[in-house]
Amino acid sequence: MDFMQERITTIHDFRIEERSLCLALEDIAKERPMTLLIPMLFEEIFGDHIENILKEINESNFLTKVVIALAADDEQQYIQVKQYFSKLEIPCIIVWCDGPSVQQVIEELKEKDLDITMFSGKGKDTWIALGVATLDSYAIAMHDADIVFYSRVLPAKLLYSVVEPDLDFYYNKGYYARIDMERLIMYGRVTRLLLSPLLNSLLEKTHYSSNFLKYMCAFKYPLSGEFGITSDLALNIRMPGDWGLEVGLLAEVFKNTALKRICQVDLGFYEHKHRPIKSDAEEGIQKMTKDITKTILRNLVELDGVDIDEAFMQSVNVLFKRAAQDRIRQYHADALFNGLNYSRHGEECIVEAFSKYVLSAGREYIQNPEDVHLPDWKRAISAMPDIREKLKDAALNDFNNYG
Repeated sequence: MDFMQERITTIHDFRIEERSLCLALEDIAKERPMTLLIPMLFEEIFGDHIENILKEINESNFLTKVVIALAADDEQQYIQVKQYFSKLEIPCIIVWCDGPSVQQVIEELKEKDLDITMFSGKGKDTWIALGVATLDSYAIAMHDADIVFYSRVLPAKLLYSVVEPDLDFYYNKGYYARIDMERLIMYGRVTRLLLSPLLNSLLEKTHYSSNFLKYMCAFKYPLSGEFGITSDLALNIRMPGDWGLEVGLLAEVFKNTALKRICQVDLGFYEHKHRPIKSDAEEGIQKMTKDITKTILRNLVELDGVDIDEAFMQSVNVLFKRAAQDRIRQYHADALFNGLNYSRHGEECIVEAFSKYVLSAGREYIQNPEDVHLPDWKRAISAMPDIREKLKDAALNDFNNYG
């Protein structure tokens, strides 16, 4: 595991003067244009933090354009979002992924025997907008729209190591501390109590032989939604179509580029929307748990030829609970030392729930190991050579016809 961690370059934040980083990117942008991609739900324009995000983006002079991957139910919602983003001074393309213009292009693609109409949600929306974002861009930074404490240095950090010729990484994953400094609460439960112990239990079960699992363990925050990527690599990776998006993207990067071209960068502290535990097994964090688990199992089969059966999952589940409980002791010590509010019992209850969903996800995968990836953009372009241009035209058509 240590060998793999050494191969994934970690870029530390030493609190350099932020302006110098942005100014350096402004010079690089003359030769290597950069785009910011933001997937968002309609409801997110009502967040208190959005105003600050727009203000900071307007000061990001290194960006060539902004692409919004919008999930909106109807024309009125689209118009509200359009009006809101009219405050942006940087060129902005709003891709209404559920809108009739975009869906018409998707139907044309279906007629070319490439059907993605069964997909929905963030994965599909990101895939559509990524096609538009790669037009005339050397690199793309992506982050969510629910970041509470936002600064223009965030996209700058995601892009710098990808566009700086002396570094020339192809993919840069952001990581950060999930601590609410005001309420003194430790977040990041899915990473802390699910993904980290699950990866380590799978490593132990496979006798530490999987380079894929070692690679995944090398990332400090695999579930962050923030990354920078070259357009060339973005066109060659498949986009997961479920809530295993972040894990699935890391797996695709592993398959499509050399480890020495992959890095991760410290984004510091910031807060975004905290997802509550819900009682419905197909909602919220439970659905995410299953999709993440199945994504990892699918890639473990694809990359390492591991046989996944009931006995394997039972063993992994035992190892998972032990690993998660070990981590709870660690987090309890961290919380006490740093004066954080921490419920050890509450975290134990979450691990019990995660354990059930891990086993359930394994059984679901055994019954139906079907892939849930959208095709890579190279294949889509092969089926319809002008699909990216048509999607961009669809977005512009909506902009001109609504509101």
